[in-house]
Amino acid sequence: MKSDERYEIRFSGSGGQGIITAAVVIADAVGSFDNRYVCQTQSYGPEARGGKSKAEVVISNSPIDYPKALGVDLLLAMTQTACDAYFFDIKPEGLLVVDSGLVPQLPTSRAVSIPFTRIAREDIGRELVANMVALGAVGYLCRQVSLESLKQALLSRVPKGTEQMNSEALQAGIEEAKKIDLDSLPRSVLSDWDDEL
Repeated sequence: MKSDERYEIRFSGSGGQGIITAAVVIADAVGSFDNRYVCQTQSYGPEARGGKSKAEVVISNSPIDYPKALGVDLLLAMTQTACDAYFFDIKPEGLLVVDSGLVPQLPTSRAVSIPFTRIAREDIGRELVANMVALGAVGYLCRQVSLESLKQALLSRVPKGTEQMNSEALQAGIEEAKKIDLDSLPRSVLSDWDDEL
């Protein structure tokens, strides 16, 4: 990353999936533990629970003059609706990360599909922590935050008594993301569209 370059992550899904919490944890990790510049913003759909929601994290090595995402480097989509709504803001070299069980239709081959909800339900025992499984994968794939800082920020943010469960979910996401070969993905999301012209 160049000294003044922005890196933008958008977390998206539906209300109740913990999208905002995941964004807050990674922003805290970057700002409080990695000591870099970070801005975190969020917006909800018309319904708080079940409606479309998104949260954005902008990371930089220099002061951030505009807090919202301009061109998304990594988009996490936890529902098909969120994927369809927010995909078009991804940069040409950006990466789409989706919950494979909830987002069956991918608009690009430059995408990573991981069954976050299934992992949370079957491996951790609580579907509720799918957001932390996703956060672990995003933290690993974006290469913008130290994983140790992510773990520390998570422990400082989750409710008392849920630390172990959330930590296991985060680690499960990291381990799943380690299996992904990013070099095997197409170089640009635009290349898919070019092929169709």
